[in-house]
Amino acid sequence: MKSQSSMRWYGITTLFVVVAISYIDRINIAILFNNADFLEHIGLTLDDKGRQGFLATAFMLGYGISAFIFTPFCAALFGVRNSLLGGLLIWGGVTAISPSFDSYGSLLASRVLLGVSEGPLFSLASAYIKAHFEDRENGKPNAFVNMGTGLGLAVGFPLISLMLVHFQWQTSFYLLGLVNVALGIPLVFAFIHMPKTIGHQARPESVGAALSQIQGIIKGALQTRHLLLITVLTSAALAYLWGASNWLPAYLEQARGFSRAEMGWLASLPQYATVLAVLLGGILLDRIDRPQVPLVFMAASVGVALSVLLAINVEDGYSATYCLIAASFCWGLLSPAIPSTVQYFSRPEHVASAFGVVNGTGSLVAGFMPALMGIVIGSVSANTDGTGGAAAGFFAGFALLIGTQAIVFACGGILWWRERKSSLPPGVVLGASG
Repeated sequence: MKSQSSMRWYGITTLFVVVAISYIDRINIAILFNNADFLEHIGLTLDDKGRQGFLATAFMLGYGISAFIFTPFCAALFGVRNSLLGGLLIWGGVTAISPSFDSYGSLLASRVLLGVSEGPLFSLASAYIKAHFEDRENGKPNAFVNMGTGLGLAVGFPLISLMLVHFQWQTSFYLLGLVNVALGIPLVFAFIHMPKTIGHQARPESVGAALSQIQGIIKGALQTRHLLLITVLTSAALAYLWGASNWLPAYLEQARGFSRAEMGWLASLPQYATVLAVLLGGILLDRIDRPQVPLVFMAASVGVALSVLLAINVEDGYSATYCLIAASFCWGLLSPAIPSTVQYFSRPEHVASAFGVVNGTGSLVAGFMPALMGIVIGSVSANTDGTGGAAAGFFAGFALLIGTQAIVFACGGILWWRERKSSLPPGVVLGASG
């Protein structure tokens, strides 16, 4: 029997806020790609798109490895609450000291460390939801937590842009570091509590017991039904998110000709669409039969692909922005279905680690998308004659995002077909089949 207390929603609200904060941290660098003083500080130029993109990739490498490797340790040794508190403290500190790194290599290392500290976040949130909500009602809490993704981006783009207009670029790092510690830690301390129920293991009393418990968690997580298929789908879905969000500010300013002030609020509009769509997606999940959930992946991925295709083919900058708003809306619809699907197929004691595998691997793969897009953007721009070189480069880079949605569609179709054929109850372990 899951918790019926309204207090569980205070925890969901806290996770929503923490996710939003983390996403502002992540895209701070993306906005600074347009700041000449910042680029000079770390030894880059405006045209060095590949190395700029790899700063985002470095974060995702640390994030993915951490989500995959450290999540079982966090779940077994520290628990959800203490792991979140420690993570907030570390990533707040790393963010605050980042301006002191005056070379590309040192900043790259700091982005890896930031990713490591944030890696277990969504897995821990998934464990909290699994503990407090039945499978039939987990759509809305998953949606609410995932809305922090869109809100963080929506607030972050104009906020950081405004700060760059009025302050030095270092100010954004100092403010975000302070917010992590001063806002996130008190909320987690007050409202994140895990029930002591069957299926949620007690903290081990010795190192040997801890290692044994971790081994059992990892083994159980890897036996989650459809784990490989869900991981591939998640990788493609996150590749779109990270590619689009990290290059959107530069795309609007350099390819579409918007001013920095216009870029800030225009870049936020797709994120507000994501927030709305994630909420609607969560409501939809609670209203449709479980075997039909993969159809959400299929329909939404088609919407994303068509919207991006229109965005890179229309001539008017505002029309292109509207298309990207539509793409973000469609992506938001499928977002809560990913953790909901993992939670459905996982046992309570394995869900954090199972989602760590899915989210960690997905983040590792998706983390290369910003760098890959940067290489394509830079290469096409350099080899295109005339004043339209920058625009052509960005259009080619964004075209890569369409391919990610073809993968989401295919995985959703396979999952839907397999679920139609399966009569097994949720949580049954068959082995690590794809």
